[in-house]
Amino acid sequence: MPLNNKIIKNILVVRNDRFGEFLLNIPAMRALKESFPNARITAITDPYVKNLASCIPFIDEIIPWGSKPHAFRECLGLALSLYKKHFDLAVILNPTREMHWITALAGIPVRTGYNRKWGFLLTRRMEDKKHLGQKHEIEYNLELVGLAGAKTANIDLSLNINDDIIREADKILGIPAGQTIVAVHPWTSDPVKQWPTANFLELAEKLAADPHLKVIIIGGKEEAARSAALFKNTQSPIIDITGRTSLPQLAAVLKRCALLISCDSGPVHLAGASGTRVLAIFRNDLPGKTASRWGPSGKNAFVVEKNSLENITVDEILNKARKALSA
Repeated sequence: MPLNNKIIKNILVVRNDRFGEFLLNIPAMRALKESFPNARITAITDPYVKNLASCIPFIDEIIPWGSKPHAFRECLGLALSLYKKHFDLAVILNPTREMHWITALAGIPVRTGYNRKWGFLLTRRMEDKKHLGQKHEIEYNLELVGLAGAKTANIDLSLNINDDIIREADKILGIPAGQTIVAVHPWTSDPVKQWPTANFLELAEKLAADPHLKVIIIGGKEEAARSAALFKNTQSPIIDITGRTSLPQLAAVLKRCALLISCDSGPVHLAGASGTRVLAIFRNDLPGKTASRWGPSGKNAFVVEKNSLENITVDEILNKARKALSA
């Protein structure tokens, strides 16, 4: 049964895992804002994602809370803090026992989520079938907020990146306006999704051989050492800014780019939210990990997908990249 949008004034949304997964909840949060236009929305996010979440216009407040287990006293403290805020609705988009009992203890009357990890503590729940990969993650997230009667026709990812962040990103990038930039992200957090890094090196060098292109390497601080090791001996004019940007700055960098080439990873969705073309490399033999669930969305999305990443050649990606750049 849909909730009365005149009664729902204060909504809590929980998605406190990695930033790529978080970004795919933007349409779900938009649905909540459109369906409950007078409501204030507070998001619980991983601390690393906090600055990025502040670029989503319909989030009013952010509470940082990592996905790691917390001490019982910390959990009680969060429950008390939430209780004092008088939330009417909680939507828990990544289920954890911890968050289920915290929101119940906080006295939030309507608690929506998946029927797992102590799902009996929720008041509205649905079976979690995401591991089957029958829909895109955006669709699954919209399906969940639909339990509260929220919906939207706009499934775009979008961020508001202010001028200060754009100026900071331009300084880091150091490439004059008007240049055609291709970003390469050679890393993924899941080894089964990793296209060989030697292939990424060869790809970046072949792209950089084109005098009309500027090639940059991107990634997080945790990837900086691997990136430096991979590209240290290259003679190509490749610019490595791995680990030098915040997530909002990286979004601004990607907005300057004509194309991002990456495995399944967070930057794929950050580029999508920045309006940048994406060429994503996927394997299609693992249910729940394919492009049909995690692939880039929108008209600027291109995918090369096979049952073995070893069977995807550098020339295949290079040819696909050229087609994407001319699209």
